[in-house]
Amino acid sequence: MTSGIDALLLVSFGGPEAPEEVVPFLQRVTAGRNIPEERLRLVGQHYFDRGGISPINGLCRDLLASIQLAFDEAGIDLAVYWGNRNSAPFLDDTVARMAADGVQHALAFVTSAYSSYSGCRQYRENIEAAQNGVDDAPVIDKLRVFFNHPGFIEPLVDGLADALRAGNAARTQVFFSAHSIPQSLADSSRYVEQLTSACELITADIECDWSLVWQSRSGPPTVPWLEPDIVDAIKGLDPGLTERVVVVPVGFVSDHMEVLQDLDTDAAAAAGEIGVAFERVTTSGTDSRFVQMIVDLVNEKLEGTTPVALGPLGLVPDQCGLDCCPAPVRRRPR
Repeated sequence: MTSGIDALLLVSFGGPEAPEEVVPFLQRVTAGRNIPEERLRLVGQHYFDRGGISPINGLCRDLLASIQLAFDEAGIDLAVYWGNRNSAPFLDDTVARMAADGVQHALAFVTSAYSSYSGCRQYRENIEAAQNGVDDAPVIDKLRVFFNHPGFIEPLVDGLADALRAGNAARTQVFFSAHSIPQSLADSSRYVEQLTSACELITADIECDWSLVWQSRSGPPTVPWLEPDIVDAIKGLDPGLTERVVVVPVGFVSDHMEVLQDLDTDAAAAAGEIGVAFERVTTSGTDSRFVQMIVDLVNEKLEGTTPVALGPLGLVPDQCGLDCCPAPVRRRPR
């Protein structure tokens, strides 16, 4: 290995792991919006209903263990670290620890497959801010987005195919679901284009009736966001023509809270209301091919191996232009 890279940094969104962490977590997520604590407690009820624990950190721990094992098997000698945007272990603290450990040059794998402000550029800003707060901080290069990498796509192909075989495919509606974002941010990024491409890759050899829908909207009703919401889409189905709904969480890499709440709870309830069956495909992040994808992305930097990308959109550059996925314009309150 001649690259000088000596660490991998896993970067994720974070989540609470105790009831007392829920409101502080939501305050960090909504910083600058002046949302009252009472409202945050109401919004966070689905965390309280699950003991105040989000599954995302546990899933990150499992992923870290799998990455370390895959590195050992591949002979990759990199220290592995983990930092979150909104909860412990905080990214600032992790970068400080990396500096104290003598890390000089790290690669960052962000648990977001697509290009958008919140899914890519904001993480870059978070990393830069963490570096700026630490003397002798390591160089940290973010690995490319991976929406069209086989290690992300193939587990979803298999999951969808298995789900369709389990019922009458001709009377099954497939919904690909991803996190909604403000229309203005969608217009200034390739988020929708990349998601649509991922859906087309997954269904390339699968005959089904599918559409891309959205979930997890959190903005005020006066601001246009991507639509339709998955619950509205399900309730709009004709149960005389559809007997089953299969949801593919194409916008997510793990079965975290938004998947459990917005899909397994809310979307499943909507299907029950109109009398159709509901099934949700497992996310890619639990699959060994997803872990191998991370190894492949790392080896693109360590060994110069040829990058792999499916479909017409091809490779997305590692380094974004200054005009790529710009930050949202914050309007001052009057």
